[in-house]
Amino acid sequence: MDYHTPGPLNADMSARAVVDTHALAWVPSPSGGVERRMLDRDDGGEVARATSIVRYAAGSRFPRHEHALGEEYFVLDGTFSDEDGDSPAGTYVRNPPGSGHAPFTRARCTIFVKLRQMRPSDEPHLRIDTNRLPWQATDTPGYRRRPLFEPDGWPERVSLEHLSPGTVVPAYPCPAGEEFLVLEGSVSDGLDTHAAGVWVRNPAGSSHGLTSETGCTLWVKRGHLGPATRTT
Repeated sequence: MDYHTPGPLNADMSARAVVDTHALAWVPSPSGGVERRMLDRDDGGEVARATSIVRYAAGSRFPRHEHALGEEYFVLDGTFSDEDGDSPAGTYVRNPPGSGHAPFTRARCTIFVKLRQMRPSDEPHLRIDTNRLPWQATDTPGYRRRPLFEPDGWPERVSLEHLSPGTVVPAYPCPAGEEFLVLEGSVSDGLDTHAAGVWVRNPAGSSHGLTSETGCTLWVKRGHLGPATRTT
């Protein structure tokens, strides 16, 4: 399959989007051995606001490039590397606007990545091995969190969240939107039940609860889709 420049996809941030990432074809990137499953993109060609699953084959690399509006990623499997070191599965990274790197992998890796979705004045570089973080209890039995990014004075919140089997999280508002990727197990948000690998974006102003019969772990981002927070 030849590389081609992608067009817009799930670009309306005011609309709910649900994507089973495992059902998507892998699309070649400009760099050999690097492929993508695209979840959302604006109409920016190769330089776009985008959310994707990216797979690096063993020994592959991407040429050095800069992220004018930042890059955020979570390593799903393998080890992702760049000039700052190695990031094993479970690592959460924020590369701020204006930063650059030349990523590669020695064996292989898969990452969930968001591009051009930060404020120009966003926080400094952040790298967290989430495997070393303790789970924090909440007021809801069976519902625990690992906070990853919670800046002062800004509504954006990023976390890992875990529901034990049978957990019911009461309905909560999402005034500035929410998205989550199911990492393990399955979860229901009152509209659908989502298995591992499903990515969901709920727009600003939505409200729902969460339940899980089997138990689940989610990567979750909230507070970034309202008019005052959206980056275009």
